[in-house]
Amino acid sequence: MEANYVSKTAKSMQLHRRAKQVLPAGVSYFIRYFKPYPFYVDWAKGSKIRDVDGNVYTDYWMGHYTHILGHSPSRIVKAVKEQIEHGTHYGVCHELEIALAEQVVKMVPSAEMVRFSNSGTEAAMYATRLARSYTGKNKIVKFEGGWHGGYDALHLAVKPPFELLESNGITDGALRDTIVAPFNNLQETKKRINDKEIAAVIVEPVIGAGGCIPAEKEFLKGLRELCHEKDAVLIFDEIITGFRLAPGGGQQYYGVIPDITILGKILGGGFPIGGVTGRRDIMERMDPLLYERPKFSFQGGTFTANPATLTAGLEMLRNLEDGRVINNLNRHGRRVYRGLEAVFERKKVDAVVNCVGSLFQVHFTREKVRDVNAAYRADKEKLAKYHSALMDNSVFFLPAKNGAISSAHSEEDLEKLILETERFVGESGY
Repeated sequence: MEANYVSKTAKSMQLHRRAKQVLPAGVSYFIRYFKPYPFYVDWAKGSKIRDVDGNVYTDYWMGHYTHILGHSPSRIVKAVKEQIEHGTHYGVCHELEIALAEQVVKMVPSAEMVRFSNSGTEAAMYATRLARSYTGKNKIVKFEGGWHGGYDALHLAVKPPFELLESNGITDGALRDTIVAPFNNLQETKKRINDKEIAAVIVEPVIGAGGCIPAEKEFLKGLRELCHEKDAVLIFDEIITGFRLAPGGGQQYYGVIPDITILGKILGGGFPIGGVTGRRDIMERMDPLLYERPKFSFQGGTFTANPATLTAGLEMLRNLEDGRVINNLNRHGRRVYRGLEAVFERKKVDAVVNCVGSLFQVHFTREKVRDVNAAYRADKEKLAKYHSALMDNSVFFLPAKNGAISSAHSEEDLEKLILETERFVGESGY
């Protein structure tokens, strides 16, 4: 398969050689690297991406799960083109920031006020600071396998072995107030917190980077009760699940309402964004007119709420608000889940499919994958071969990562995924 890939991607090989001279590892984000080198895209529309060598793939990575309407949806492209004629970035107030904030408040159950940032990492950082400001306490609880971006205080225990740091350059001081707990295990979480004073618990309703692992509803309900008992803030990281599982995100899907929600990806309509939203009394801690230094919680940035991004985001959310797109996507997710499970069962393959709404991932294992430890016990080599085989047949997953279905994926796209999975299982002898 690698030889076939190399034979089809000569221009990408040349670009990667150039890239390695000016970009560490030849990429702008290492998650995008795969062996022997990544292909380079020059066009994307709907469910398809095309590389510089002319190879076209059905895309299930979808811009890190951002493109729920597919690549470059015409309605968003049109709106952004019109906005750009009026300005790309003002650096002062404009009506779009009010309009998008109003739309978020309308759709997200926990939202009463909103602040925009430029990325999910920024949103996680500012939400952590806000929780500490509001509670007057320092300790933050996060979960094994949870990915909340590159913010130092949360950048740990993403993958086993958890005692290894995820990056050099993170000081002991940055991690001193972070408590790591096991996902989907409320009893052990309570033990690790014990009698500690905590400011917040931050959790993804669906663990993304760790393997598309859904939270169990009783676990989330237990965290909600625990935060109430501890006078702590419950933060949902809905950067992936926001506006995807339901118009109001994972909190609507599960029926569990956090105090603070962080958003990204879909919120920006295909442009860079992050967002922090939550209860009014908490969000007002960001208001220096109400809380003077050092009692207020700072948040800001040069490109926050830039009109190009907010135009795209507003158009995106208006198209998702009534739930019809999302309901249809969830039906597609169930079809993919049933189709892949049927292939593995028929061929007697040790594999399970984790699927939540329109997000899914295959794990080559016999055991139920309900935490990141189970995900990492699965056969990663088989998963890599599976994704390579799909890529060789024009179906693209970023290797070893989740799949995301968009409204642009056709019935034929989904059927091809299932058929190519069956072909892989038959040819590989699994």
